[in-house]
Amino acid sequence: MNIAETLPWWAALSVAFLLVLGGLVALTGALGLLRLGTFYQRIHGPAITVTLGAGCILIASMVYFTVAQSRLVIHELLISVFVLMTAPVVAMMIMRAAVYRDLRKEHADEAGDGAADA
Repeated sequence: MNIAETLPWWAALSVAFLLVLGGLVALTGALGLLRLGTFYQRIHGPAITVTLGAGCILIASMVYFTVAQSRLVIHELLISVFVLMTAPVVAMMIMRAAVYRDLRKEHADEAGDGAADA
């Protein structure tokens, strides 16, 4: 007998809901990445929604394997903590690198314009 056939209805419903919600949230982030104009606008979609989407998918996995194995499965909590701690930090570092790049470019442009005037 298949595990999916023996899964209680409440567990199957909650797993399905969390998987669909996580997929929709991740899709929203991907659409934001494609649709928004500037780099600074584009970085917010994936940075915020990927964390929430991955969290929903990991919770769905945790519920499924906890019910299927009849014991508490919390491996996904470690993955969730890692994603929650690293995704915002990586997004912030990417944004800071872009700001630094833009400031260097402005400074180089100003230095070039000043040299042309002299």
